[in-house]
Amino acid sequence: MTGSVVVRTIERADPEVVASLGAAGVATVHEAAGRTGLMGPSMRPIQDGVGIAGSAVTVRSHPGDNMMIHAAVEVVEPGDVLVVATTSASSDGMFGDLLATSLMQRGCAGLVIDAGVRDVAALRTMGFPTWSTAIHAQGTVKATPGSVNVPVVCCGADVVPGDVVVADDDGVMIVPRGLAPRVLEEAVGRIATEEATRERLRTGELGLDFYGLRDKLEDLGTRWVGTTEDL
Repeated sequence: MTGSVVVRTIERADPEVVASLGAAGVATVHEAAGRTGLMGPSMRPIQDGVGIAGSAVTVRSHPGDNMMIHAAVEVVEPGDVLVVATTSASSDGMFGDLLATSLMQRGCAGLVIDAGVRDVAALRTMGFPTWSTAIHAQGTVKATPGSVNVPVVCCGADVVPGDVVVADDDGVMIVPRGLAPRVLEEAVGRIATEEATRERLRTGELGLDFYGLRDKLEDLGTRWVGTTEDL
């Protein structure tokens, strides 16, 4: 695809599946998805204790230019998460409280941006969930067209419009829309297994034993000795 385009209509995942993936959280969903889809560690929340999930509306912008974020506001539907990527690395503050006001009016669940945000105190006060790779007051322009609702790479993760975005204190996770039901099934199973494991740990069992790690370490040549004098 060449040129600038704004795609108005996309397919979205089942809202119940989206909500359940959000409740499972980034860490569990990442494991359930085969440890794929996780954005890099530079993508961090500007707030604490907030988790969201929604369908991705994507933006491809030129660095230091937020014109296409304005264009994307029009096509956002309630519950969507805006995912913004730039065509080359940028830390400029491309998003602030005015754009957040527009997105909140549209029912947007939050923002994930591989660039900078500004007006952070206002964003936190407004309660607009935001994940970014930088906080930077550097201003931007509105000069170069990009695209809305096209595939992008955001902080190392492939994002297709309509994919499920799960974001919390652990970072941001992308689940391909077509795989979302299966990943949710795996996540539910992991949650049950982890709760059973948690109960065993509460009773004093050692993960070293019930994971079979003691035998594995011995097979790899590890010895248990009483004191350093036994070495």
